[in-house]
Amino acid sequence: MELHAVKASYARWAPVYDRTFGAITSVGRQRAVDYINDLTAEKILEVGVGTGLALPNYRSDLKVTGIDFSEEMLAKARAKVETLGLDHVQDLRQMDARTLDFPDASFDVVAAMHIISVVPEPERVMAEMARVSRPGGVIVITNHFARETGLLARIERIAAPFANLLGWHSDFEVSTVLGQPDLSVIEQNSLPPAGMMTFLVLQKGK
Repeated sequence: MELHAVKASYARWAPVYDRTFGAITSVGRQRAVDYINDLTAEKILEVGVGTGLALPNYRSDLKVTGIDFSEEMLAKARAKVETLGLDHVQDLRQMDARTLDFPDASFDVVAAMHIISVVPEPERVMAEMARVSRPGGVIVITNHFARETGLLARIERIAAPFANLLGWHSDFEVSTVLGQPDLSVIEQNSLPPAGMMTFLVLQKGK
């Protein structure tokens, strides 16, 4: 997707995101945060933090930084942090995920929940997430990936030309996120609803 389309899409969705896409993706988001909370980790980066739906669920001793390109989404995330007193959230910053403004090996865990099929140049975003992960750290992804066969695969192909309007790529291939040479898959599972979402954990080589 083009950056202007992403910006316009999420400005449009921000007021209703929690009740629409946020509700549909809640299982994947909770699965990702539960996994992160079970790790021996301290510094967490959430790429595409959106309206901050996951922020209240992180362990209170973690140090969470969130970034998003959409100021409208970030405004809602900041309101959640203030209203709920989320002291474990260290920073929420407007940022392009293709050029993360953090040094190499800054984070124990990088999370990307339902955003990798939205961003422009997803391969470049994956490279940046790998760069800011420490050696031995993990990247936790939840996302919809295209199916190869069946009715849903046909629906995904039909919807693909409307990516800019929908705000995501219905025909997004999992191979797009698996091309980083320093990352290896350590977990990959299907998630509800109807196995449409995938939970994926990649580990950076030590």
